[in-house]
Amino acid sequence: MGNQALLACGMAAGPVFTVAYLVEGARRAGYKSVRHPVSSLALGRTGWVQTVSFLLAGLLSLVFAVGLWGVGPSRWGAALIGAWAVGLLGAGIFRTDPVSGYPPGTPDQLPGHTPAGALHDLFSLTGFLSLASACFVFALHGSLGWSSYSIASGLLFAATMVLASAAFGQNQHVVELGGLIQRVSVTIGWTWMTVLAARTLHT
Repeated sequence: MGNQALLACGMAAGPVFTVAYLVEGARRAGYKSVRHPVSSLALGRTGWVQTVSFLLAGLLSLVFAVGLWGVGPSRWGAALIGAWAVGLLGAGIFRTDPVSGYPPGTPDQLPGHTPAGALHDLFSLTGFLSLASACFVFALHGSLGWSSYSIASGLLFAATMVLASAAFGQNQHVVELGGLIQRVSVTIGWTWMTVLAARTLHT
């Protein structure tokens, strides 16, 4: 597979992941996109759809990282995209614990993490930190406009992820908006990576 094809995978990962959670979230009984996290879609009878989405987006991102390693301006940045990919893969392999009352009949917060839930959160956190860091690393390579966009994306991605985590931790001020905040965050992150892929592909 040539570098062009590898880089094109970076343009596909975000849209694939986004379409999957939008469609699956819309058809789930008892699931509230504004309140519940994307990861919760991996729970239940059709949870395999979200699991496949995590794994496919992770594989596409990993292939993209390989392409960046070969042609991109920063190998550190490529490695961070690779770590983001590993985070997605781990989040797909290990299912999240129920949170915020989904699936229906479960408590808003479990008294403790299951081993799988703890690993899901660990991989997710690693991925989020890696993608935010990648924004700042790639900001060092390019025009002022690109640098400003990358820095703003990194800051907003990190800030909204902190807010989403607080919501899923049942902070009363934001708990009802946790899903919405998380979706804003992942949209910021995926959009930045898609633009990075398009930019690198056409350089």
